[in-house]
Amino acid sequence: MNLYVQIAQEALWLVILLSLLPLLASLIVGLLISFFQALTQIQEQTLTFVPKIIVTVIVIMLTANFMLMHLIEFSEKIFGLMLQISRPG
Repeated sequence: MNLYVQIAQEALWLVILLSLLPLLASLIVGLLISFFQALTQIQEQTLTFVPKIIVTVIVIMLTANFMLMHLIEFSEKIFGLMLQISRPG
């Protein structure tokens, strides 16, 4: 049972690691736009969506190799464990 908990914990850490950069970039852009809105007193609610989406897509494109490398490594580990568990005796 400890193996399953370890796999779940590693999967959750991988999700956090892979989502950290796009979410952080989106947060920074959102804060900058909010600061700009406060300075200029523009109160448009939809102003933040397009820049945040663009920055998030750019960050995902730039870090896709890093993300894919970690996903492949995790998948290989999981499939290797599945083979070890399923082998008889």
